[in-house]
Amino acid sequence: MSAIAARLPDGRLHLQHGPIDLIVEAFGATDEVECAYGQAVERFGEILPTLVRELPALRRPVSEGYPLLQGPVARRMAEAVWPHRAVYITPMAAVAGAVADEMLQALVGGRTLHKAYVNDGGDIALHLTPGHELRAGIFASALDGVARLTHDRPVRGIATSGRGGRSFSLGIADSATVLATTAAAADAAATLIANAVNIDHPSIERRPARELDPDSDLGDLPVTVAVGALPSALVEEALDRGAVEARRLRLCGLIDSAALSLQGRWRIDAQSSLEPTKSTAGQSHRATPRRLDRGPQGRAERPSLLDKPQERRSLRSALRAPVETAEISICDSSQLDRSVR
Repeated sequence: MSAIAARLPDGRLHLQHGPIDLIVEAFGATDEVECAYGQAVERFGEILPTLVRELPALRRPVSEGYPLLQGPVARRMAEAVWPHRAVYITPMAAVAGAVADEMLQALVGGRTLHKAYVNDGGDIALHLTPGHELRAGIFASALDGVARLTHDRPVRGIATSGRGGRSFSLGIADSATVLATTAAAADAAATLIANAVNIDHPSIERRPARELDPDSDLGDLPVTVAVGALPSALVEEALDRGAVEARRLRLCGLIDSAALSLQGRWRIDAQSSLEPTKSTAGQSHRATPRRLDRGPQGRAERPSLLDKPQERRSLRSALRAPVETAEISICDSSQLDRSVR
């Protein structure tokens, strides 16, 4: 199969190759944006073949030793998961974020852009210059958290993990959104945090991964397929477990912030970029939002999430798993110039 590049009606760049599906947008002078898109298209074709060649090594846990990998995306994956080597984790935990990071580098290299992003199924790599910012809102039924990302802050990656789609998890989180210095780092951390949101209860249904996907590397390991209504106390306990993991990673300097949700309840652990909000009052200046990762078929996607024994996924499930994502609003320092959902 060949890589496909197309421009969406709103001008964004859509790149697709097998399981990899990217939405790319750059802001700046028209000629700079067009050159940036050309660079991204040129780089994109080699991403998937290079990953596939190293797939056996990428599926091995890093506890066995630092992976000796060749491709730049594979090396990004290994770097992102190495700090978590005390638990079972493979480089596949960071694959979608690493692809986004690599493609962002190709996009902005040598170009003069105000800001840009590459979204790989919900794992988002960001480029910001002085005087420009991005605001990311995390939504359930209302605005539950807001992240204001500026050039002088270290956050350049956002990732969300959780139960649903073709992603398999032992956790029960509806979502775990993480902000970190890179999309790959956010991806790996979101994996661990989402899996930590967990509890045992009869309303939680688990099935062997092989029954859901014969090609899954998870084999007969039980993965969460449904979560019924849980007692409030158990929801709080599950979220508390995830919050403990989020705080540990933040205090270790591995993430900036995390927001966890389960059955309408939230936990936010933030250094400074992410803050809770009680309502959407005062948001009337925002344009009608659209999904940042919505492609030509109107599909909203989010990354896959695991990497403990249950996390040895196929490349396809690791790169592409349809679920909802958070709203993203891209704005200049003084006022919003674009709203994205």
